[in-house]
Amino acid sequence: MTSIHPTAIVDPKAELAASVKVGPYSIIGPDVKLGDDVVLHSHVVLAGRTTIGARTQIYPFASIGQPPQDLKYRGEPSTLEIGTDTLIREYVTMNAGTEGGGMVTRVGNNCTFLASAHVGHDCIIGDNVILSNTTLLAGHCRVADFVIFGGAAAVHQFVRVGKHAFIGGASAVESDVIPFGLVVGNRAHLMGLNLVGLKRRGFSREQINAMRDAYGQIFSEEGALRDRVAAVGERFAGNAEVTEIVDFIQSDADRPLCLPRK
Repeated sequence: MTSIHPTAIVDPKAELAASVKVGPYSIIGPDVKLGDDVVLHSHVVLAGRTTIGARTQIYPFASIGQPPQDLKYRGEPSTLEIGTDTLIREYVTMNAGTEGGGMVTRVGNNCTFLASAHVGHDCIIGDNVILSNTTLLAGHCRVADFVIFGGAAAVHQFVRVGKHAFIGGASAVESDVIPFGLVVGNRAHLMGLNLVGLKRRGFSREQINAMRDAYGQIFSEEGALRDRVAAVGERFAGNAEVTEIVDFIQSDADRPLCLPRK
């Protein structure tokens, strides 16, 4: 049975599953939809056309689904979609999308957003992503599965971050980060592969060695980058992890590629 604290304000048009728990002083707008076992601990504000998946927990003073912080926004009916089993801690903010970015901000399943993290308009975030405290994603970012952001990282608009990448704490990321990459610094530069993360995720020694070999060839200083990437793609054809890196680099992008320091 839905449990709503008497101090909470829930618009009668909001759609709450039967097992939702709404804590004290929370506010839920008319276009909000909450899945099974969603918990709002207290003082949570849910606004806009926001959908939140089952078993997600939201902690005090989070503000979710407010209009995008984009001066071009003119009230278009954009949305925010949050997946299942996601943890949203204190003071997290997530904004709806815009007409210029596809009309939706989307967060995958089993993600973690620690205190004061921000997800800007039109971001698309995969599954099992972690944003540590005060991590900031500007609008239109694309973050793939299993990415981890260290505390106080800041990401420029339109940046892409590939699968299993790790962003070091206090990094300012203005360029695309390859899958399985490790970047640090202000401005962030590529330090190598996320070896610790790959081992923790169960990648084999053979898989990691292949990625290291491909990484060394791609980021060597001989010839043009595009030629090195093409050569690696041919050499490692059929290798899923290396193909992921090659396809990422060869895809169309709005931002430059994050590179190692020379």
